[in-house]
Amino acid sequence: MSKFLETKILNSASSHYSSFKKIYKIDKKSTVKYWIIGTFSLLIIAMFLPWTQNIRAKGAVTTLKQMERPQELNTILAGRVIKWYVNEGDYVKAGDTILQLGEVKVDYFDPKLLERTQQQIVAKQASVQGYAGKIGTTEKQMQALNEARELKLASLDNKIQQQQLKVISDSTDLIANTNELNVTSRQITAAKQMLDSGVISLVDFERRKVSYQNAQAKRIGTENKFLQSKQELLNILIEKNQTIQDYTDKISKAEGDKFSAISNAATGEADISKLQNTYASYDIRNKLYYITAPQNGQVIKAKKAGIGEFVKEGEMVVEIVPNKVEYAVEMFIKPLDLPLVAKGQKVRFVFDGFPAIVFSGWPQSSYGTFGGIVVAVESDVSDNGLFRTLVAEDPNDKPWPRALRMGGGASGIALLKDVHVWYELWRNINGFPPEYYKPTTNTKKEKK
Repeated sequence: MSKFLETKILNSASSHYSSFKKIYKIDKKSTVKYWIIGTFSLLIIAMFLPWTQNIRAKGAVTTLKQMERPQELNTILAGRVIKWYVNEGDYVKAGDTILQLGEVKVDYFDPKLLERTQQQIVAKQASVQGYAGKIGTTEKQMQALNEARELKLASLDNKIQQQQLKVISDSTDLIANTNELNVTSRQITAAKQMLDSGVISLVDFERRKVSYQNAQAKRIGTENKFLQSKQELLNILIEKNQTIQDYTDKISKAEGDKFSAISNAATGEADISKLQNTYASYDIRNKLYYITAPQNGQVIKAKKAGIGEFVKEGEMVVEIVPNKVEYAVEMFIKPLDLPLVAKGQKVRFVFDGFPAIVFSGWPQSSYGTFGGIVVAVESDVSDNGLFRTLVAEDPNDKPWPRALRMGGGASGIALLKDVHVWYELWRNINGFPPEYYKPTTNTKKEKK
C-alpha cells in the first residue's frame, strides 16, 4: 500500500517538476548497451586494418655525393694575408679569387726570381750547344786523323815494299859477288901452284892476285850494301809502328775529348732539366699566392680576418658550401634493427622545421612526410655505436623541400612489412622483432 502511494506521489510530483523527468528514467529505454556493442565492433574491425611495420631512427641532412658536401679550402704554402677579395656569406663561382697571400720565406723574396732562373736556363743551353759543337769538331778531327794515318801507312807500306825489293836486289848482288870471289879464289890457288911449277910468270900471278883482291873487296862492299838495305827496311818498319802508335794516341785523345764533351753536355742537359723544374715550381708557386674557389658555392667560416696575418701550410682559410647539391639523409640504425634495413628500402622522413602529421602505421595517411630510398648501408659501426645508412630522395614520390640545408635534422621511418593491427599489438606485447622482407627493387636487379 505504501509503495503504491509512493508511486502515486512521484507521478504527481513529476507532472509539476521537470527535474524529476531528467533524474528518473523509469519509463525510458537505455542506449548504453548499443554504444558498448558498437565500440567493441569498431575495435574488432580496427584490429583487422592493415598496419605498416617500421623502424624509427634519427638522422641529418647531407649530400649523396661527397664532392657536394661543404669542403675546406686550405693553403698549400705558408704566407701572409695581402688582400681579401670576398666576404663571409658571399657566393662565388669556380675560379674566383678569394684571397691573396704574400711570401714569407727568404729564398723566394727576389722579385725577379723567374727572370733570373730563365737566364740560367739560357746560359746552360748555350753551354750545351758549345759542347755539342765541340763534339762535332772532335769527330771531324778524328776523321782527319784516321785519313792521315791511312795515307801515312800507305806511304810507309810503299817504302817497305820498295826497300824489300832493294834488299832482294842487294842479296842477289851479294850472291853474284860471292860466286865471283869463289872463282877468283880458286884461280889464285891454281896460279900459285902454276907459279911454283914455273908454268906462269910472276906478272900473271900478280895480275890474278889483283883480280882476287878486287873480287874480295867487291863482295865486302856488296855485303855492306845488303846489310844497310836490311837496316833501312827495319827502320821503315819501326817508323810504321811509331806512326801507328802516334796516330792511335792522337785519335784516342780526340776520342777522350769527345766523350768528355758528351759527358759535359749530358750534365748540362741534366742541369737544364733541373733548372726548368725549378722554374716551373717557382711559376706554380707564384700562382698559388692567389687562392681560388674550386667550385660554385657560398663562402663561410673564414679563419683569418686581418691583413698581414700569417697562414701556415695546409691551414684552412675558408669553407665553401656548394650551390647545387643532391640532398640525402644519413640515418643511424641500431645494431638490432640493422638486418631489417636493405638497399632499395622505402623510408619516410619528417624534416625539422617542416610541419607534419605522422601516422607511423599508415604512411599514406601521413601529412608533411617525404619519401626516400636506401642507397647504402655501411658495414662498419660508427663512433656512436650505430650503423650509418644513406637515404636518397625517392624519384617516384613528391620532391623534398628546396629549403633544406646541410646538417638539418630528420626523423626517419623505415617501412617494413604490412601486417594487421592485432598482429602488431600481439608482437609488441610479446617483444618480437618486426617482419623482415627483401625490397622489390633488389629482387628486380638480381633478376636482371
